[in-house]
Amino acid sequence: MSLTIIPFAQGEAHLEWRGLCAAFEAGHRLPKAEIADTLLYRGRDTLLNRAAWIDGMGLAVKSATIFPGNPEQGVPMINGAVNLYSDADGTLEALVDFHLVTKWKTAGDSLYAAMRLARPDSEAILIIGAGTVGRALWQAYSAVFPRARFSVWNRTRTNADAMASECEDMTVAEDLETAVHAADIVTSATMSTDPLIKGDWLRPGQHIDLIGAYRPDMREADDVAIARSRVFVDSFDTTVAHIGEIMTPLETGVIPRDHLIADFYDPERFRRQSPEDITLFKNGGGAHLDLMTSRYILDAWRAAA
Repeated sequence: MSLTIIPFAQGEAHLEWRGLCAAFEAGHRLPKAEIADTLLYRGRDTLLNRAAWIDGMGLAVKSATIFPGNPEQGVPMINGAVNLYSDADGTLEALVDFHLVTKWKTAGDSLYAAMRLARPDSEAILIIGAGTVGRALWQAYSAVFPRARFSVWNRTRTNADAMASECEDMTVAEDLETAVHAADIVTSATMSTDPLIKGDWLRPGQHIDLIGAYRPDMREADDVAIARSRVFVDSFDTTVAHIGEIMTPLETGVIPRDHLIADFYDPERFRRQSPEDITLFKNGGGAHLDLMTSRYILDAWRAAA
């Protein structure tokens, strides 16, 4: 067995965001993925196990530990491993850096949705959250919206200032309500359990991209925002029954099930209908996207060899 090991920096050197989005589009034309997710909780800590098998592409297994208190101890909040297996014989083909897959899958997931849902003339992009994901979102959106003007808002102003100093032509938003209302695209990657984005702040034509909430007790947008928007998800299988952003409005009757319009497996419906639409996308991730991303990384690695 020949095993390819792909480290972060060497692997990232061969990647580009439009190429990943093309890989997502191709992957969703294959038979629907078989997926299995297991989430275990201990207080604020989470163990997330995700496995996927796409006939014709292969298998991936990803285990992630999410410990929000780690940064206070100088340890990364998210740790784990990704393994990519052959579809033909089940052998281990590649061990891909966990953080490389996570970075490109997470930001690429949102970018792929924005390419279908955001207005093509979008220029003002607000990033909520000045962490690692926020920086990846800046890279991803810059690749497709070259005229974009970026701003960042973060609860801790010093972190927003640091991110703005690292990202070219980025400004720091002073007031969240004002920044949300002014933005064409709002992309949020926080650990919030209380909604930050209020539906009363939204205006026609916007695209809202929600990334951070991954547990039943987490929300980034309130019920009004969900109700006012045309809502899309990356996968019904990994969002509807697992994530508070979608679960809670459904359970409380704020929205009916058909308020969720489409996921990536329904490309004909997964699109903006009118320039005046408020579109809202819930990025839930999913092992099938880890598999598609890992396969794209391995293909790019082999092509460059």
